[in-house]
Amino acid sequence: MATIRNLKIKTAACKRIVKELHSYEKEVEREAAKTAAMKEKGADPYDLKQQENVLAESRMMIPDCYKRLESSLADLKGILTELEEAKQKEGPEVTEAENTIADAEKLFQTKQG
Repeated sequence: MATIRNLKIKTAACKRIVKELHSYEKEVEREAAKTAAMKEKGADPYDLKQQENVLAESRMMIPDCYKRLESSLADLKGILTELEEAKQKEGPEVTEAENTIADAEKLFQTKQG
């Protein structure tokens, strides 16, 4: 049985993952710039290798975030469908959930495009 409370929880989870995804994307940009600067300056090979590992770890988190977002999005859509079947699909929580779904789907479209 889907409830408005479950809807709020799933909506918040999707928003958190989207925020986390943006954070990792910014971190990759920042670490890539730092790695490039270290290469230009001729940094110690050990330090450079460590920085490249940091960059690689940050890059690995992005696909993971997309997978978690996809799963969370499916859960959120399922809850919305259950609420619609129970004739409870109204209110600000539902609108917020629909907006979150639209925002997350835009991320998937830009990823593929």
